[in-house]
Amino acid sequence: MLHEGNKTIDEARQGEAVMREAIRPNGKKLLLESYGCQMNFSDSEIVVSILSDVGFNTTREAEDADVVLMNTCAIRDNAEQRVRNRLNYFRSLKKKRPHLVVGILGCMAERLREQLLEEEKLVDLVVGPDAYRDLPNLIEQVHGGQKAVNVLLSREETYADIAPVRLDDNGVTAFISIMRGCDNMCSFCVVPFTRGRERSRDPESIVLEAQELFNQGYREVTLLGQNVDSYKWNMTSKGEIKDESRPTVNFAQLMEKVAAVSPELRVRFSTSHPKDMTDDVLHAMSRHENICKYIHLPIQSGNNEVLKNMNRGYTREWYLERIAAIRRIMPDCAISTDIIAGFCGETEAQHADTLSIMEEVQYDMAYMFKYSERPRTLAERKFEDDVPEEVKGRRLQEIIDLQMECSRRRTERMVGHDYRVLVEGTSKKSAEMLYGRNSQNVVVVFPKGNLKPGDYAVVHTSECTATTLIGTVVSQ
Repeated sequence: MLHEGNKTIDEARQGEAVMREAIRPNGKKLLLESYGCQMNFSDSEIVVSILSDVGFNTTREAEDADVVLMNTCAIRDNAEQRVRNRLNYFRSLKKKRPHLVVGILGCMAERLREQLLEEEKLVDLVVGPDAYRDLPNLIEQVHGGQKAVNVLLSREETYADIAPVRLDDNGVTAFISIMRGCDNMCSFCVVPFTRGRERSRDPESIVLEAQELFNQGYREVTLLGQNVDSYKWNMTSKGEIKDESRPTVNFAQLMEKVAAVSPELRVRFSTSHPKDMTDDVLHAMSRHENICKYIHLPIQSGNNEVLKNMNRGYTREWYLERIAAIRRIMPDCAISTDIIAGFCGETEAQHADTLSIMEEVQYDMAYMFKYSERPRTLAERKFEDDVPEEVKGRRLQEIIDLQMECSRRRTERMVGHDYRVLVEGTSKKSAEMLYGRNSQNVVVVFPKGNLKPGDYAVVHTSECTATTLIGTVVSQ
């Protein structure tokens, strides 16, 4: 039995439901905006749950809000600039409504707390990713005339006992956070400094959350972690057992536990790390039809010297062996990646190595960026950001152009085949068309008929755009 303090999780959540009924709304409205990765959006659902328990209702209008919170990303400079622009708007709004509380959460909060609070005076409270439980107290501090800060990082906090308030619109797909933090010290990345050390969430609480989502009508969950392949429950980072009385669980075993909730519940995950992905994970995926055949496996660069400078922990050859294992065990698996153009010291020949690995792997999709130096990272301390911006831009465009061609080829190869699609909603282009994704994460558009979000349909594809399949339903 899973325990939370002296209570089981079931008992804790029953008590939580009663408490919510007993608390009268305090008349306060919360506007919560999320930026950056899926983990931030998942964290926002935890924040709303915590604040709803003390009477806050959510709003989409800043002019109606009593508290504005921004859940932020610090991984790239342009993300920070978007947040700063928004904070300047809230500062102007605060001049008209002095009671408005403006706060910043997440990665950017931890990194820029003094600057945002004292130097620029853009916010009233700053809360790091491991301190969301303290939000009600911190808001009260602000009401009392104080600035409020809690950016302490934790080696234990996973929020496993908090039932997130789902903020998605479709009621079909949901995120489940399975771990927090990161132990990989990639030289370009701020995450270990802003989210702390890696810790895994109790698997029973994850399976329970998946079961509850399925009971509520959700038909797809995405298991989230900075590096899901290093998920280890009841194990140290060295593989030693923490508690001999409890079973150990790795990521492959966790996926199978979640997949066993129901064959009608699809399971996805993000993100994998090439140095940690084992064949056990691939075989677990191949054994379960409802574990989607899609892996996001960031390469970042195709050159070994650049990979070493990035401190990625693998070589080009190791990465290609992992790709070969995926293709061997799951020939129909789609693969996407992350690529950084213009990392410190990158030469034209090294850039060419990235283009060549893209040609070799033929990625289905990629997230592609110019290198953006981040404060406090190893790259900032050790390397010079010496690739000119115009060169970064040109290299990035070459990467984008090649990936668009790879994606087009991928989509064209899928035309003429049948795919089981989970209906997610109405197409933006036509009210008579629905859209969903197949197991390989490709969007498929088809006539509505009598289908609705949450249904499954087998769609025969007959045409495509560069990234979207179009077809007709052949069975339900």
